[in-house]
Amino acid sequence: MNHDNYSDSYIGSILRSVRSIAVVGASPKDVRPSFFVTKYMIDKGYTVFPVNPGHAGGEIAGAPTFASLADIPEPIDMIDIFRASSAVPGIAEEVLALDPLPKVVWMQLSVRDDASAARLEEAGIQVVMDRCPKIEYARLSGEIGWNGINSRVISSKKPLLRKGFQSFGLRQR
Repeated sequence: MNHDNYSDSYIGSILRSVRSIAVVGASPKDVRPSFFVTKYMIDKGYTVFPVNPGHAGGEIAGAPTFASLADIPEPIDMIDIFRASSAVPGIAEEVLALDPLPKVVWMQLSVRDDASAARLEEAGIQVVMDRCPKIEYARLSGEIGWNGINSRVISSKKPLLRKGFQSFGLRQR
């Protein structure tokens, strides 16, 4: 896999196929990017499990928070890593110990570890590095264009009204 350039179909297929996401490094502070991503993905219909040992037992963006991936009581489709690149090898070990394995490990903007990516891919897990699922979802659905940003996606789809906000969405609930 070329981790320097992902096709829209690769990213889109991941965002359409996953249903549950564990956000490792989620913050309870509503001004942090990890909080924005957690809330956004919940609003888009994903089941999100914040992982933050310092806030385990509490809630982040209205979702129960866990101390580790192993503490999450159900299978997870995607792990979103909001930690420094140096933390990725340890998180990869945690991921590879899960049963069943997740479908995807996603590393946030500026987070990259090629050695861990290779190990995860050898185990059959798709990997995305140095990308944000919130940004990619908004770009591929065309929603990011509402802010005047060129999404490189043209669509004649009408927005759907969901839970009080308009959404093009990539997947239907």
